[in-house]
Amino acid sequence: MKNKNYYAILMAGGVGSRFWPVSTEEFPKQFHDMLGTGDTLIQKTFNRLADLIPKENIFILTNERYNDLVFEQIPEVTKRQVVLEPAMRNTAPCILYASLKIQKENPDAVMIVAPSDHWIEDEKAFSKNVQKAFDFCAENNALMTLGITPTFPNTGYGYIEFDKTSEKVIKSVNQFREKPDYETAKTFINQGNFLWNAGIFMWSVKSVVQAFKDNQPTLYALFETGIDSYNTDFEDDFIRDNYDKSENISVDYAIMEKSKNVFVIAAEFDWNDLGTWGSLYDKLDKDHSGNAVVNSRTLTEDASGNMIRTKNDKVVVIDGLQDYIVVDKDEVLLIYPKSKEQDIKKVLQKVKTTYGDHLG
Repeated sequence: MKNKNYYAILMAGGVGSRFWPVSTEEFPKQFHDMLGTGDTLIQKTFNRLADLIPKENIFILTNERYNDLVFEQIPEVTKRQVVLEPAMRNTAPCILYASLKIQKENPDAVMIVAPSDHWIEDEKAFSKNVQKAFDFCAENNALMTLGITPTFPNTGYGYIEFDKTSEKVIKSVNQFREKPDYETAKTFINQGNFLWNAGIFMWSVKSVVQAFKDNQPTLYALFETGIDSYNTDFEDDFIRDNYDKSENISVDYAIMEKSKNVFVIAAEFDWNDLGTWGSLYDKLDKDHSGNAVVNSRTLTEDASGNMIRTKNDKVVVIDGLQDYIVVDKDEVLLIYPKSKEQDIKKVLQKVKTTYGDHLG
């Protein structure tokens, strides 16, 4: 029997524009089977969370334009569980809003906030780490995060500096550090007490609401005025009238970097944030020439290190191409160097300007 006090907020509102042309504003990456496994990313995340948390206590936080996609892909959820943002305001406002809803329903709740688009292979180890965090949060006024042990000096992630003097598994956080340049990232790794910030958080609902009250009084006051309407027929009206008044701010800036009661567990599982085509390439099986292929049937000659994705069973013939992204979707064919994948966002804007917003 799963603990009725365990809750989750599954974050599913992002656009994932670096995965264009598969990921678009109308149909973003979390609703795609990016790995070719038969499950979309949001389905995999929901099932992973449901290993520990009652399914009815998993709340899906997404933009209102994706409401129908959520119910299509996770038909067992109810309207109560789908928390809709009428405007994009980063992660702090939506997490506060969902936390207040959960607190009104169950003031003893402990919860995890988890992105919908992460790749986690050892799901049992994930559940074990979350259980340890929940046990700690239930007994302590703590804000917790899962950190990832760095494998190289990555400049694309924020870092968490923890207390290196502690022998305990759960360590206090000294500070959060912004995405570093390469030399700074190397010093972080050499020091040995830095983890990648994966954006996975655990806390009791009391602790997180108090943290917003202490550190973001204006934001808290805005959403607190709607308490009477939460979990009633009047909630949608309140949110529609007030949500876009909230500040555009991440939960990291809003409370985690300002709070003193922050702790971290180093994850015991392999993790990838699946933020780019290159990160997807890293996690997929490769053919004999080092090409990662999703859905396609390929004939390759002098072609290696490529990320190839098409609709099911399309035949792709490639000769003389190394380290490229080759993605075919409807009206768009993307052939782009992996080394420039961070520029795909800029390319998307140019395509939309030139050929129309419907392509993005």
